[in-house]
Amino acid sequence: MVNRLSAEDAMYYFLDGSGTSAHMGSLLVIDPSSAGDAVRLDYQALVSVVERRLQLAPRYRQVVKEVALGLGRPLWVDDPDFDINFHIRLSALPHPGSMGQLHELIARIMSRPLDRERPLWEMYLIEGLSGGRLAVLTKSHRCLVSGPDNPEIGEVVCDVGVVGPELDEDLWMPGSPPGQAAMTVGALADAMARPGELVDSLLNGNGPVADIWSVADKSARFVASTVQQIVNAAPDSPLNAVTTSSRLFASAQISRRDCTRIATRFECTFNDVVLAVLAGVLRRWTLSTTDTVKHGETIRAIVPLRARDAEAVTQGPGSWVPEYEPEFVTDLPIGEDSPAVRLMQVAGLADRYSGSGRRLAPEMKPLLPELGMVPFAEFSARTFSQIFQRTYNVPIAMSDSVAQRFLAGHRVAEIYTIPSLAAQRALAISVNEYGGAVQFGFIADRAVVSDLPAMVGYVEESFDELLTSGLPQDR
Repeated sequence: MVNRLSAEDAMYYFLDGSGTSAHMGSLLVIDPSSAGDAVRLDYQALVSVVERRLQLAPRYRQVVKEVALGLGRPLWVDDPDFDINFHIRLSALPHPGSMGQLHELIARIMSRPLDRERPLWEMYLIEGLSGGRLAVLTKSHRCLVSGPDNPEIGEVVCDVGVVGPELDEDLWMPGSPPGQAAMTVGALADAMARPGELVDSLLNGNGPVADIWSVADKSARFVASTVQQIVNAAPDSPLNAVTTSSRLFASAQISRRDCTRIATRFECTFNDVVLAVLAGVLRRWTLSTTDTVKHGETIRAIVPLRARDAEAVTQGPGSWVPEYEPEFVTDLPIGEDSPAVRLMQVAGLADRYSGSGRRLAPEMKPLLPELGMVPFAEFSARTFSQIFQRTYNVPIAMSDSVAQRFLAGHRVAEIYTIPSLAAQRALAISVNEYGGAVQFGFIADRAVVSDLPAMVGYVEESFDELLTSGLPQDR
């Protein structure tokens, strides 16, 4: 059976380009002292765990093969030369390794493109972290990750209990890869089997004709929403600067219990507090780059719509790499110097905009989803970026509340999601609720946000001022 990339997966596959990386990942900080009788987590133990778990995620042993002339979307094909030791690597920090040193190592790893001749993922066991801790970094192309059936590799190797599930011995053998001629014939046969499929592939599929057609037709169909986005454009910000491929990474965490206390005191939601903390972080960053912030100045963020649902309850153990969900655009009032007033403004704006159809973010299915020819795909990516680059300044991903996880019997102490960084986005932020903490992951363009490490201190300062702030009427 031919296993083609979905339109969405193909879109992410072709999003890679200059300044754009469609790979993302996870950072797991491991506490080896919690292992008890478990085998020490070293390189060989990690390889053994991953080898056994790959039967749950077959894409991680497959490569992407493009169809000649863009007559069909690319195929998932077994890698005949699959070598797990290429994908899982061992690294170490100079003892005793600090979080800052770990962040810099992650930044270098996330700056490098994935090898397209191999399955599109990597994993690193990083030793030498202070306190005897270990870190496991995963790096997966976004086209590999699509919903519960295709999770990110970091979620595949983790368990909700100390003892993982019993799995049969995996006797995987790669299938014979099809030749380009067979792939082309197969694409034509698929099209002929359903009347109109070939025409649809040419006009709306992934070939050069489709590209030109998409630019004309889809641009016309998006005129109304595009004009609306331009009229309602995000504020000017260096966060929408043209990005490079060089990255910086930083992580920080705050107490979940204290966030709940703040939410109770100000009669707002937990996520209002999280967004207010980030508003304070972005205010401090803006002051560090411009020396002044005007009253009423904002930074526009895109946030999951689920974050406004106070009744939402996580089903199951939770995921730190959630699948696509509806999002809305809201403003973070960085021009307000009072942390209490800033929180109340964040809550009010989020309530208003989450209920406005004009502020709902369109799903990422513009000019690119079905394109296959690489030069034309790059052109469409640029076109997409030019049209939608001013919709918002910074994306904020907010995961489910995640239950305790273990890796090979070792407790995972911290989990950070590393989001992908799209073109014309110099900063992306992830928020996870895990282990009694709220954990923030920041990834940025090194050339634009060169002071990203300062974000760690900004999180602590922004959170502390909310903890010590009173209600406005109490002042």
